[in-house]
This record gives sequence, structure tokens and C-alpha cells, in this order.
Amino acid sequence: MKPTSRKDELSLRARTLARSSDWAAVEACARQILKLDKDSAEGHFLFGLAAKGRSRTEAAEKAFLRAVKKDARRYDAAIELADMQVKVQRNGEAVALLDKFVALLDNSPLYLEMAAQAYSRLDLHEKAWPLYKAACDLQPEVERFQSSLAGCSVFLGKADDARKIYRALLDKHPDHQRFHYELSQLAKAKDSRHVAQMESVLKSSASTPARNIFLYYALGKELEDLERWDEAFHYYELAGTAAKSVSPYDVSSDLTLIDTVISVCDENWTRTGLAAPGARSSGKIPIFIVGLPRTGTTLTERIIASHSQVRSIGETFFMQMAIRHESGVKTSENMNPAIIRAAAGRVPAHIAARYFDAVRYKLGDEPMFIEKLPENYLYLGFIAKGMPQARIVHLRRHPLDACFAMFKQSYFRFAYTLDDVGRYYVAYNRLMTRWRSLLGDRLIEVSYEELVSDQEGQTRSLLERLGLDFEEACLNFEKNTAASSTASAIQVREKMHSRSVNR
Repeated sequence: MKPTSRKDELSLRARTLARSSDWAAVEACARQILKLDKDSAEGHFLFGLAAKGRSRTEAAEKAFLRAVKKDARRYDAAIELADMQVKVQRNGEAVALLDKFVALLDNSPLYLEMAAQAYSRLDLHEKAWPLYKAACDLQPEVERFQSSLAGCSVFLGKADDARKIYRALLDKHPDHQRFHYELSQLAKAKDSRHVAQMESVLKSSASTPARNIFLYYALGKELEDLERWDEAFHYYELAGTAAKSVSPYDVSSDLTLIDTVISVCDENWTRTGLAAPGARSSGKIPIFIVGLPRTGTTLTERIIASHSQVRSIGETFFMQMAIRHESGVKTSENMNPAIIRAAAGRVPAHIAARYFDAVRYKLGDEPMFIEKLPENYLYLGFIAKGMPQARIVHLRRHPLDACFAMFKQSYFRFAYTLDDVGRYYVAYNRLMTRWRSLLGDRLIEVSYEELVSDQEGQTRSLLERLGLDFEEACLNFEKNTAASSTASAIQVREKMHSRSVNR
């Protein structure tokens, strides 16, 4: 038996200390290893772990990179580095590193999961799924792996797989509210069996309403499926009230932001430097699909993305990120009035360039791509000024249907109560009226109701306005196998229907 070396002893000790997050001690061990052997990949890796644990980002990145250079098979250092690159949105570098090292992860559930999570944050769910699956195969008893695999399966349209996983998890944990919620979203309830199970969990729960939020939403959804309208609304109301009670959010902050955009992005600002609608620039042509959530933005995305000349990059926050970065405003907030005011004085082309740098890793050979973050309606002025080649598609839906659809979901903080969502809608409508007057024909508007009642006519018209020839595949969008990580991930696998009109 090979005797244990001093470096091995230090490595073992450092890894034990890492489990208790004693990063100072881990770093001390790493320094001792490197003193014994300055080329030790293990020493550099452990130093990187310690630096990462102490939020010393630059030192951690350098250490992980050194570890990989010293030993080209150190997948652990590579995945740790990629994870950090994702967090600072150096996306292209992260994807290249992940793609290079995932083949070495066969026997490491920990790094299979970390790599899968990195791919997921990059909205590359097709690449994440086999890694989650491999982690589950290696350690099927780890429920975190199972839950992650189920969530990824939903994004890829593997609803049956997800159902099996959630049901198995609920067999072990029948009171787990989040698993009940996820299961409720996967199909229309045909009977009240799951409702009865959830009501039983709720009755036996001693939790405060704030801890029952997901169960309230799940009950509301399935009761609505069963057309038990009053009961459904009761649970939706309980859910929203409970969510609002634990949120520091005040809808007035969003109303102020919208008012600031309207005030700053006036006619003089918008038209100064605004390229003519027919102007073209080299490179890819973005199609921004915007509108309130739950108004048909995902449906429209799937229709257009089924065209051979278009790729969808899903929903990203890269436009918001580009505006925030170029503004120079130092804040922990994702967006605020100060950022808008400062960014309005910057060069629009610089904002556009930063956006393109961020999305480049997701682009393919297609000449056009879709960016489908609904809330980009806030930034249409910046898009129009900075990207003369961009197409802008705005979805409209009846206000009552739109507001109720958001009220029923757990995702939208401005829709937790009917009062808040009503006030927000009025402000949003005021903003869109401004954009309509300023952007004119550059704003391609689509009515959700007209789209679902005249699928082919509206699809042909939409494609023509985008400068695309009609393709039959756009009518069969439900056959599109691309991932969807939106609240409509399940619905977009269905054929067009009008069940949600006048809901």
C-alpha cells in the first residue's frame, strides 16, 4: 500500500474543513501544499475553493484556472470556474468550458449537478438534462437531484417524466407543498383526488398562511380546472394575500419606474438618433417579443421560432443588464429610475453592443433571433435607438383576462392582489400608448384573441411584417421540441386553442 504523503494528508484535511466552510483553514492547507509543490493542481484547486468561499472572486478564478493548466483533467476546477463565469455573465467562456469538460464528469454527482445548474442558468436545458439524469442514476436516493431533473424535464416538454418523479417524491413526502404545486401545473385536473390530498395536507398543517402559498396556488389551479370557480378564486386570493404579506414589495416602486421611463423617453429623446425603420446593420436581427406576462408572448415566440430562419434564445435579462451597466449607477437593484435617467444620456449603440456580447453564446446560423422577456416593454426606447435592425412585437390581450391570468400565478409580485395588478395595468397601458405614438410602424402589435381565432391569417400577417416568408411549420408550433422555461412551458406543447379567451 502506497504510504500517505504530506500533500495527501493536507488535501484530506482541507476537504474535511471545506465541508464545514472553514475557508481560512482550507486556504492555510492549500498554501502548505503549494509550498511543498508549486505545480500542485490540488493545491491551486483548494486555494480556489477557499477564495470562492470568502467571496474573493478574482483570486478564485485565477486559482481554478491554474489548476486546470497544471492538470488538464481537473474537471472539478473547470466546473467551479465555469460556475463563477456564469454568475458574472461571461457566458461564452462558461459554455466553452462546460462543453469541454462535461465528458469527464461520469462518476461525479456533485459536479454533474453543478454543471447542469450552470447550463440551466444559461437557459441551455437540453444540455442540462442528461447531466441531471446522470447524477440521478449515480445517486438515485438524492432527492435534490430528482427534483432538479423533474424541473428540467418540464422545460423540455417531458411532462410524463416529470409527473412520475413528483409522484414518487410525494409518496415519500406527502406533505411537501412545493411538490404538490409542481405536480398540479403539469396537466388539467380531471377529478378531485389530488384536490382532496392537498386539502388534507392543508387541514393537518400548523403552518402560517405564508408557508402555505404554493399549496394555495395549486388548489386554486386544480379547482379552476374542475370549474369550481368560487373555491378556486378563494384559494388564489389566499395565495396572493399570503405572498404579499411576506414581500417587501410596494407596487408604487414599479409605477414610479414606468412614470420615469415615460418622462425620460419623450419624443425629443426617442427621435434623436433613432434610425429609420428600414435601416439595416450587419449581423443578426433581433425580434423582441414584449407584453404583459400571460398575454400570449410564449405562444407567439413558438410560432415565429418554428420558422427556419429564426432561433429563439428564450427570456434573458441581458437588455436590462446592458442598460444598468452602461448607466454607471452603483446599486443592488436590477432597475430603478436613476438607472433609466443615467442610461438615457449614454450612447444607445454601446448598450446594444453590450447586449449582443451577452447573447452571442446562444446564437446559431439563423439570421434572426427572438428575445422574449415580456418586461422588455420598459426598454423599447433603448432598443429602438440602439438597434435599428430590431423588430418589436407587442402582444395585447383583454385587460380582465390578462390581469386574472397573472393574479393566478406565483411569479408576478405586482399581481398578488387585484388592486395592485389593476394599478400596474393602468401604468403599463399608459407606457404602451407612449411607445405606440413614438415608434409607429416599428411596433408590430398582435391581438391574442385574434391570433387564437384566426391562426393562419394572423400568422401569415405577422411573418410578413417581420420580413419572413410563410412556412407551414409556423402553424404546427406545438411540434417545436425546443426548451421553454416560461410559465407556459406545458401549454405551448398543445395545439392552438381559445379556452383562455374571456376566462
